[in-house]
Amino acid sequence: MWDSPRMLNMAAGVLVGFATLAFAAAGLLALGRSELFPLRQIEVRGALHNTSRAAIEAAASGRVTGNFFSVSPAELRAALERLPWVRSASVRRVWPDTLEVELEEHVAFARWGNDALVNTHGEKFLGRTADPLPLFAGPEGTEAEVTRRYANFSRIAAPLGAPLERVVLTARFAWQLRLASGLNIMLGRDGDAAEGRLRRFAEVYERTLSPLNRKHEYVDLRYPNGFALRIADAKGI
Repeated sequence: MWDSPRMLNMAAGVLVGFATLAFAAAGLLALGRSELFPLRQIEVRGALHNTSRAAIEAAASGRVTGNFFSVSPAELRAALERLPWVRSASVRRVWPDTLEVELEEHVAFARWGNDALVNTHGEKFLGRTADPLPLFAGPEGTEAEVTRRYANFSRIAAPLGAPLERVVLTARFAWQLRLASGLNIMLGRDGDAAEGRLRRFAEVYERTLSPLNRKHEYVDLRYPNGFALRIADAKGI
């Protein structure tokens, strides 16, 4: 080998390559530990209504360390996305001393059970609000389906004269509704079939029941050829 110029050149090239990598790694390590290029500010973009500056600073605490080159945008992004009202976050370095943070907040669409909310994308999150919102409930993982069906049920139930305030998908995957008027509606299983049953009832209600001006509190639409209706302070018919 030592008598071969070609092999000697190859060996020398490999050694030079390793040395270059070692110097580069040492340089990066020194740069990351350097007191030069300090971070001076976090600039937050996006319209925020439920996420405070204090919450952002708390999420950044202990994660924005080092200098401009050593800080981890990915680590800060993950911490920000754990804040209750933050749906997504992006973090990038802006030369010479800034981290630019852009946040997208959840837009609350409904309550989910007693301790969560659902956004306009049908995603559950753990925010809190005093705003009046419809109530949804269902098995884990059905948030998007319940949100989608709510829009359809609301449109179909419009002739019933009151907004839809509660949608429940039971553990047996049966649909139950409640209107602001107090009317509870049992729709049964299968979302498409449930929409069909509600549509037929709304048509009947608009033509025959609404003109009677009676307060209805319960209707069971699970019967194949009809429905059971209970009037407030009256026996079911």
